[in-house]
Amino acid sequence: MAALQTERSTLALTVGEPAGIGPEISIRAAWALREQANCVLVGDAAFLALTASLIDPAIRLSALSVQALRNGGLPHFGKDRIAVVDVPLAAHVVPGTLDKENGRAVLATLDLAVEGIQAGWFDAIVTAPLQKSTINQAGVAFSGHTEYLAEKTNTPQVVMMLAGQPAGDQPYLRVALATTHLPLKDVPAAITQEGLARVLDILHADLRDKFGIASPRILVTGLNPHAGENGYLGREEIEVIEPALAQAQARGIDARGPYPADTLFQPKYLGEADAVLAMYHDQGLPVLKHATFGRGINVTLGLPLIRTSVDHGTALDLAAQGLGLADCGSMEEAIRAAMLMVTASRATQSTKE
Repeated sequence: MAALQTERSTLALTVGEPAGIGPEISIRAAWALREQANCVLVGDAAFLALTASLIDPAIRLSALSVQALRNGGLPHFGKDRIAVVDVPLAAHVVPGTLDKENGRAVLATLDLAVEGIQAGWFDAIVTAPLQKSTINQAGVAFSGHTEYLAEKTNTPQVVMMLAGQPAGDQPYLRVALATTHLPLKDVPAAITQEGLARVLDILHADLRDKFGIASPRILVTGLNPHAGENGYLGREEIEVIEPALAQAQARGIDARGPYPADTLFQPKYLGEADAVLAMYHDQGLPVLKHATFGRGINVTLGLPLIRTSVDHGTALDLAAQGLGLADCGSMEEAIRAAMLMVTASRATQSTKE
């Protein structure tokens, strides 16, 4: 990824749960990278202006209303300030304390970001962490960014992928998931040949079209210990995963495996791969988060838009202690990744035209 050259993209940064660290890390990252990216904050303008003034009085924000944006598009503010699209909150924010009255406003920032992609105002969306419980308590059924964006864009299936650069000279690590937030007891039944085929198709296509990898190489884990030990520790590898891989290979996808997950995450294997597909959440993500935490990002694959995010939560306890304690490294990496993906997508599109 790092080899791609980028131009200054326009990114919508939804600031997430206002009582968490999202507003702070969004402001700090957007300001730090203002020379490289035109980051447009989407949130309560007055609250963000106050927060910015407390972080650093030198930070300059320029607010505009949603209606002004709809009427005239996004104005050019230059690199000396950050634009803010005002999506007002309903209640006063107390850092570290959730308030369901603000749940619908948080959701409205996502709606505006998607509208902005469709209208051509933004090139990509970068999301700060939100609190699912606040939105649900506000009366809206909500299971997360990924599912909501899929619904808003009428996308039948998406794939969750986390990525990051480990310390030292380790290979860049991308880990996609065949299943996401399921109880462990439900995972085996959720892994089917048809489901794996869809996931592999999405992963292959987005690595090629959104990351600029001409011939993606994907390593796939088994489900069971030792990848089933030839059937002695489970037959999902033989009956489901191996046939799905054979079919994917017949479609021109370079997907190999299944490999034992306990030995796959080594440089000698990862150096030959562009991504790993793990079968379930806690099979692949602990490795990635251990290697990249603070620098890792979350990417939603399969959407008709680019969406990246931080790899951590709202950190309400940290927010309650005041500004200046949160690490905005993951948000900066999410912004950089979105810029690179925009550039790769444009290059891919130009070759198709």
